[in-house]
Amino acid sequence: MVWNFIAQLVLGLVLSAISYALSPRPKVEKPLAAGLDDFSLPTAEEGRPIPVIFGTVLITGPNVVWAGDLKVDPIKKKGGKK
Repeated sequence: MVWNFIAQLVLGLVLSAISYALSPRPKVEKPLAAGLDDFSLPTAEEGRPIPVIFGTVLITGPNVVWAGDLKVDPIKKKGGKK
């Protein structure tokens, strides 16, 4: 009974090793950095129609009519020795 268990365990390990050795290796390609053309960003174009939507709808590349009061705040960072 014990020998049967040991034989199954060894056979399972051998078959796993063979399966791993014969499995195809994935091609490793260097990932490319995403450019601005890869994203669907909101735009602000004159003369572009504004769609009228009822309900919940996913809009790809919407036309921005108003974005609020945008301002830039500088990042204040303490550095050096204390």
